Amino acid sequence: MSAARPGGSPPPPAPTAPALPELMGVVNATPDSFSDGGLAFEPAAAVDRALALHADGAAWLDIGGESTRPGARPVDEREELRRVVPVIAALRAQCSARLSIDTRKAAVARAALDAGADVVNDVSAGAFDPMLLELVAARGCGWIAMHARGTPETMQHAPRYDDAPREVLAELRASVARALERGVRRERIWIDPGIGFGKRLEDNVALLQRLGELHELGLPIVVGISRKGFLGALSGERDAAKRDLETAAALFACVRARAHVVRVHDVAGAKRAMAVAASLL
Repeated sequence: MSAARPGGSPPPPAPTAPALPELMGVVNATPDSFSDGGLAFEPAAAVDRALALHADGAAWLDIGGESTRPGARPVDEREELRRVVPVIAALRAQCSARLSIDTRKAAVARAALDAGADVVNDVSAGAFDPMLLELVAARGCGWIAMHARGTPETMQHAPRYDDAPREVLAELRASVARALERGVRRERIWIDPGIGFGKRLEDNVALLQRLGELHELGLPIVVGISRKGFLGALSGERDAAKRDLETAAALFACVRARAHVVRVHDVAGAKRAMAVAASLL
């Protein structure tokens, strides 16, 4: 049952989901991301990868300069800026994709928006940098609130849930409420359950099985499952770069739950997999 909003009215329904989720292509301008670190580290390589993903069907391009894999250490703000700003500026001049900046830092988000980004993809849901929500509200840009407990350095240190889907839903509701209090417009917010961010194997599985419960918030849903460790735990594949088949299988849950956006490394493969999944529902 949907929780009531102030005044007793239920939250508005989420925008109508597309027949298939939109594809968000991952552009890791980092040397240490878990599945493709270093492949697009230099700006020119990152731009080439992004344009190829767009040609494969990515409506979104998500550019990040700081790895948030489990155990990752923070990146200096100046270095993160060096990695992402030239990439975003070049992409804005060359393609029509929606550009998101994957960062927790207000200063990086500000520079990325100035360079042409449309959306801030915040893995901390506003908890890391108190100025980030102020920036999003002032600029009127999009904001993806992702659920996580802890930081990338600490999040896999014995996470615990009694009912992961309900707890994630409640914590995302609280994050959205904080953003609205800061002036972020509701129609500019997406939510992300944060698969793999401070979750055990059974939590990730439950979140995908019950993904549709997130529609209670009345906001569009973004899901990032591509090549993640829980998929390897299920299949036995230890090499993250070889988990595209596992990703394709898990995308069925996203299509079934009518997610709005899926974040993937292999856009062409995900597009084919989702077309098959949709035909089986």
